[in-house]
Amino acid sequence: MNTFNELVKTRRSIRKFQDRPIEEDKLNAILKAALMAPSSKRCQPWHFVVVDDEDKLLQMSVCREMGCKFLDGAPVAVLVMAEDALSDVWVEDASIAAAYMQLAAEDLGLGSCWIQVRNRMKSDEQTTEDYLKEIVNAPDNMRIECIIAIGYKAEEKNAFDETRLKWEKVKRNSF
Repeated sequence: MNTFNELVKTRRSIRKFQDRPIEEDKLNAILKAALMAPSSKRCQPWHFVVVDDEDKLLQMSVCREMGCKFLDGAPVAVLVMAEDALSDVWVEDASIAAAYMQLAAEDLGLGSCWIQVRNRMKSDEQTTEDYLKEIVNAPDNMRIECIIAIGYKAEEKNAFDETRLKWEKVKRNSF
């Protein structure tokens, strides 16, 4: 098991995956981490739709003009949704759960990549969110924050270079 600092340093966005399924116990561990994520007033507004159907992944790979074509090669994609009526900070709650998923995936030797959905468009006439809701049959009261693509890495990326940290962005006691 990695230390937290190692996970943060080595977790990188992976967009190339091996043609290899994810074991159910690993997928469950990732989802368990998301379900244990903190949420405002512990209301847990999030829901997760796990997609491993190749046809649906192919449909999802065109949900935006750029930045999601690689979903066609991912073994699993998790739509991170939330009931916005349950929490005025559903975006933050869903984002924390998604980040937990990514750290859990890295800890298990898997790669992941966040694909932004909220405030993105599929076309001039349709939002990415509405397009995806049709594919997974999501109810109207659900909002989609992002998709997390997950799989065994088919590319390696260097760990984060700590010499690139922008310490000037950190202030103490006042700006």
